[in-house]
Amino acid sequence: MNRSFAASALIGLALIFPGCASAPTSRAPSPASRSEVSASVGDRAAAQAATMRGRPYHFGGASISSGFDCSGLVMYSYRQVGVDLPHSTDALRQLSRPVKASNLRRGDLVFFDLEGKKNSHVGIYLGDGRFIHAPSTGKTVRSDKLDAPYWKKHLSEARRVTA
Repeated sequence: MNRSFAASALIGLALIFPGCASAPTSRAPSPASRSEVSASVGDRAAAQAATMRGRPYHFGGASISSGFDCSGLVMYSYRQVGVDLPHSTDALRQLSRPVKASNLRRGDLVFFDLEGKKNSHVGIYLGDGRFIHAPSTGKTVRSDKLDAPYWKKHLSEARRVTA
């Protein structure tokens, strides 16, 4: 198999199996050494994310100009309110603390197991049972109900950002 065919095959697989998993990053600081962001910061991050509704999905994207993937939307929204977060679902999980679904507040992160991968998708809780996320290739940033059958089935956990 020649190199150009192998490279083409890898690119093709990346397009067929889009998702929010991004390249591994260095280990994030323990959330135990960080404190939860305030409710007002989470609220402002959720409001910022909501303004991105309709923006295109773009694998690896984290800006208005390029579009967003799921972790890029979280990173961008929190950065706009002064909280620097990584562009990786795994690292976002490491920089957050678990919360019960009954205690969700605006700005909390909701993680989903998709395509058999643990915590492979993330969104920002908006309140009233809704979350905003960048779903997949060909779609746009949108809000969905957490109790919709698909999302309810795949919900893995809810977590609160620490800084």
